[in-house]
Amino acid sequence: MFGIQTAMAQSADAASKTGSLIGIMPILLIFVVMYFLILRPQQKKAKEHREMVQSLKKGDRIITGGGIHGRITGMDDTTFTVEIADKVRVKVSRGNVAALAQPGSK
Repeated sequence: MFGIQTAMAQSADAASKTGSLIGIMPILLIFVVMYFLILRPQQKKAKEHREMVQSLKKGDRIITGGGIHGRITGMDDTTFTVEIADKVRVKVSRGNVAALAQPGSK
């Protein structure tokens, strides 16, 4: 009779370990789904933006985060000098450049 009780106790321990693992699985699944649906695309987009800003050169037409269109006339490590009209130049932080304007736009 002692052998049967020991066997039943061991099977109960195994069942409780399996139950706790099954309880953790939904939480892990939520984190995996969140990574692939939210974090990974956001990191990819940030990397593309960083590469675009690094590849800009003098004469490129850009659009700032505020929607101002202009042409790059000067550069330094942290800013661009952008000409937005004849003889009107503004300094723009590199991080505020939203996009490279289409080549055919003015």
